[in-house]
Amino acid sequence: MIDEFELMPPEEPFDPFAVMLFKALQVLAFLFFIALLAIAPEAKDGKIDSKAEFLVTMSWPDQHPDDFDMFVQDPIGNMVWYRRREAGFMLLDRDDRGGANDSIIVNGKKILSPIREEIVTVRGIVDGEYTVNVSHFQATTGQPVGATVKVQKLNPTAQVIFDDKVTLDHTGDEKTAVRFRLDAEGRVIDVHRRPKSLLETFRNVRANGADLDPKTGVRMSRP
Repeated sequence: MIDEFELMPPEEPFDPFAVMLFKALQVLAFLFFIALLAIAPEAKDGKIDSKAEFLVTMSWPDQHPDDFDMFVQDPIGNMVWYRRREAGFMLLDRDDRGGANDSIIVNGKKILSPIREEIVTVRGIVDGEYTVNVSHFQATTGQPVGATVKVQKLNPTAQVIFDDKVTLDHTGDEKTAVRFRLDAEGRVIDVHRRPKSLLETFRNVRANGADLDPKTGVRMSRP
């Protein structure tokens, strides 16, 4: 009687084909999702998209007031340091002077950076030996300070070829952190730490009547 007066909706007939079609579409959607995951680019550890060949980093304790300097010399005598930030294929990104220049003024407020770091990039291959030295330009605390030097070969994949610490304890103290040799293809064929004073080398060059070309960093005789 109730159905005759249409007070309740009639039940739709069960269609097994429609149910199977819906389930098939669900399976296809799931398989499509799995296929997308399978063809996604695989992340490759250690890949570096960089035009530099080597990265040389020197760091010392955060917020430390002392001033450290890094000197890097290439096989043909070019040298980058705080007075010549570009020489040959090498570039010093910044002369970090410890507490002296690690701050900026924003809206009248002084904002400090705790980071103490200098970075040299080597953007081309010159076969031969590179020397990395650290100098304690200004010691203010009277305590020994450790500076960490890291050398990374960037291409074709990132590879750390040196990572160690040198300790300096007075103004003017200079230590050789590492010396490494490259072949013509840029492969590292030797790494050692035999001392070599780059500051003394620089003084000898000046004493012998020669200087470094301000544009290229290559030694040149005075006129």
